[in-house]
Amino acid sequence: MILFDSLLIMLAIVGPTILATLGFAWWFRASNPRAQRLPDWAYSGRIELVTWAIPLLTITLLGGVAWIGSHQLDPARPLASKTPALEVQVVSLDWKWLFIYPEQRVASVNQLVIPAGQPVHFSLTSASVMNSFFVPQLGSMIYTMNGMAADLNLQADEPGTLWGLSTHYSGDGFSDMHFEVRALDAAGFAGWVAATRQGGPVLDSARYVELAKQSIKDLPSTFREAETGLFQKIVSQELAPGPGPQDSHGGQSGQSAQGRATTGAQTAALDAVICITGER
Repeated sequence: MILFDSLLIMLAIVGPTILATLGFAWWFRASNPRAQRLPDWAYSGRIELVTWAIPLLTITLLGGVAWIGSHQLDPARPLASKTPALEVQVVSLDWKWLFIYPEQRVASVNQLVIPAGQPVHFSLTSASVMNSFFVPQLGSMIYTMNGMAADLNLQADEPGTLWGLSTHYSGDGFSDMHFEVRALDAAGFAGWVAATRQGGPVLDSARYVELAKQSIKDLPSTFREAETGLFQKIVSQELAPGPGPQDSHGGQSGQSAQGRATTGAQTAALDAVICITGER
């Protein structure tokens, strides 16, 4: 929408300019005796006012559209709804996704279940290297970093099955680091929570340490109960970060999770510069 609005504003200037160029070329053609050429003319305040006012007005309008639109699309901006948002805590692991539902006291791995028509507030972090959370059909990709928590607000308008994935390379299991998103109606979501509470292990600190170990192609699974405050322990690094990708000899890369997160952030910033400038 921001791009379309910007395009319309620019076309309002570019269109008349193109027409004026064609009009000038036609009027001042060699075969038109009525066209007057004034070689001694040097300055016109009215023309200067118009030629400077139009670009300034264009820049003002484009800046306003970009400012307002970017704030409206802020991932941390709560969605307008009469229904309170569902809280979901997301942790990117090597190489799987952990979803904790603090209000329902359950958790799942590589499976995100949400109620359709209700906003969902995600709190996201990484238990290892920098990663990114993305559900293309819902929008708003956002990075996860160790020792930090990010906010994201999304909503599935209708029931259905969606596709979520990681979009930031994070090692050997990156290509299989995806998950299913099931948007259910209110009754279906309540039923899923009730069924999850009936079976499965308890996700406490000790089991989380085991879960955080590197693995690839983990099947979706659930936990009937999640320890209160587990997400905060991960963010505050009370629970030690994962080792991250290892080198070809099976050893650690020698860089801390915090250092890897910083390097990942620098890489992301460099990628953004490359996208803008087209140069490395």
